[in-house]
Amino acid sequence: QVQLVESGGGSVQAGGSLRLSCAASGHPSCTWDMRWYRELPGKEREFVASIDLYGATNYADSVKGRFTISQDNAKNTIYLQMSTLKPEDTGIYYCKSHRCSGWGQGTQVTVSS
Repeated sequence: QVQLVESGGGSVQAGGSLRLSCAASGHPSCTWDMRWYRELPGKEREFVASIDLYGATNYADSVKGRFTISQDNAKNTIYLQMSTLKPEDTGIYYCKSHRCSGWGQGTQVTVSS
């Protein structure tokens, strides 16, 4: 199992930026394939971005070109740099290990028009 703590959420205006962080602790292999998900108001949790052990990344079409996922292996931390934010990005953002169970508490992102 892995323990995950997300941070960095907040309120910004449309067009602004935020950087989310996810601190992971547990077995090292749990961070070999990490993902960000989000829960938009009234919708099911959805995939946002992923990064694997080799740094290969993948993004949902809705965030491609605006969001960047990265990792600092020395700090066991995953980041999500979000730029050109839109009101429809408003929601709770979670990080998740694809290899190990457990969710963090999430961090709220609110984008106003």
